[in-house]
Amino acid sequence: MINFDEQFFVKMDYPDEQIGRYFKSAEHNLRIAESVKVPEVTFKFSYDALIKLGITVCVSSGYKVKSRAGHHIKILETLSNILKDKEIKVFADVMRVKRNQDLYGDGVIISEKEANEYFEFVSGVFAKAKKVLFK
Repeated sequence: MINFDEQFFVKMDYPDEQIGRYFKSAEHNLRIAESVKVPEVTFKFSYDALIKLGITVCVSSGYKVKSRAGHHIKILETLSNILKDKEIKVFADVMRVKRNQDLYGDGVIISEKEANEYFEFVSGVFAKAKKVLFK
């Protein structure tokens, strides 16, 4: 049983078609990450796709995510728990920290190799999530 912390989630039912729209939005970001050959853009859209996928998986479980400090951590943790893959939380947290350093700090340089690794990781999470979302 997954614990949905009431500080970050609220119980809410969503119709299947709305869950599909959430997924398409996440997938759209993943396609942008794949199509652009600028490492920082690939990284940013890969991260955004991962967060949107996490939101989609939460929504498909009947929970809306509350927007507040720390909610990305909870989204990624919950995605990892629902997909039963601890690696997701670990790798996704590295992405989250880099994103925060870039956004709130003095920036980060993402190499092409790193960007491709992040994209491949997120693509793999999408493959796992599809099995849960579209049984």
